[in-house]
Amino acid sequence: MSETMRNTALFALVSGLIVLTAVMQSWNSALTILNMGLISAIMALGVNLQWGFAGLFNVGVMGFVALGGLATVLISMPPVEGAFAAGGVRILTALVLGAATIIAAVLVQSRLKGKAKALATIAILIAGFFIFRAVLDPGVAAVEAINPALQGNLGGLGLPVIIAWPVGGLLAAGVAWVIGKTALGLRSDYLAIATLGIAEIIIAVLKNEDWLARGVKNVVGLPRPVPREIDLQNDPGFVEQAAGFGVDPVTASTLFVKTQYGLLFALVLVILLLGAQLALKSPWGRMMRAIRDNEVAAEAMGKDVKARHLQIFILGSAICGIAGAMMTTLDGQLTPGSYQPLRFTFLIWVMVIVGGSGNNFGAVLGGFLIWFLWVQVEPVGLFLIETLTAGLAEDSALRLHLLDSAAHMRLLTMGLILLLVLRFSPRGLIPER
Repeated sequence: MSETMRNTALFALVSGLIVLTAVMQSWNSALTILNMGLISAIMALGVNLQWGFAGLFNVGVMGFVALGGLATVLISMPPVEGAFAAGGVRILTALVLGAATIIAAVLVQSRLKGKAKALATIAILIAGFFIFRAVLDPGVAAVEAINPALQGNLGGLGLPVIIAWPVGGLLAAGVAWVIGKTALGLRSDYLAIATLGIAEIIIAVLKNEDWLARGVKNVVGLPRPVPREIDLQNDPGFVEQAAGFGVDPVTASTLFVKTQYGLLFALVLVILLLGAQLALKSPWGRMMRAIRDNEVAAEAMGKDVKARHLQIFILGSAICGIAGAMMTTLDGQLTPGSYQPLRFTFLIWVMVIVGGSGNNFGAVLGGFLIWFLWVQVEPVGLFLIETLTAGLAEDSALRLHLLDSAAHMRLLTMGLILLLVLRFSPRGLIPER
């Protein structure tokens, strides 16, 4: 079998699994898997740029995804009435003072030497911290006191939610620039620790700074780029069309909305995949792979390795930010407590490794396949356990233990898939050429 036929068969297999879900369960479930599969494929594409193209070990994916979700709130939600006047100016002033403190410390580090440099840096940071808190805290208290049960934050700009998707990428890219300037000179294992730590800091800020996005109280009711189901159900024309297909309005509205989301997400994926493929085949892409394979030789040829690493680190993080904004839009709410490394870092890395590191189509395939298994393994495992233990008594200790263990089938399956792929196809299902 040729490489093209093999790759086509793999994608056809994943498509068949989704269609089988529609037949065996429902089209509603199949479209849910498809939409999150599209978003997961975009995340995997961003990680593949960093690892597959440049060999950068970024385990802070969760943080960049969360920044995309934050951008959705800041861009699409309407501003909270009276919040900016109550404390918004003080908060913005404090943020500017904090940035000025960091810039002043960097300038001192670059211009002074010896003990004077250390003393001046410490003095600037301590003084800047106390000034920052003195300005910030009253503003935060004033904003969070405004209808805390439902609001208590600044709100957003009230713009169309689709604008938040590229803004989420820009926000993630900006943070990636800051991280890259400080951490990309580290060895790969230290870079992993640094990115993981910074991702946890981002999540901690989202959880604890209520003025920003309501913290763990969550932001609900985000605007949508597609109609709401209830609006479609109240539309006589839509109800008439649904009746013509023999589908009740509730089911028809759900399928229609999820299909529209799928088309939007697929468009974004195609654009990003096309751009990644063009980059891969360009002189820039060949240079990145040369740096990945041998940094010393590439540097000897006059390539600025650290600058190129920074470029691709920013690009990959921006793609993860876009995916995070899309996912929050699909959910209709921002829930900082749901950003767990297991889902947003480990699982994305499994997608890249299984699909094929260094191959963009492999990353996309891995995104769909691993997400499908992540969703379906638990119910399928529960069904199999119920079938195998059907002959046991209802109160059998063994039967109850096995049924309780069905929830762990996901982790078992991910580990088993990783072992099988690394044993029989260590370069992934669609390896890099």
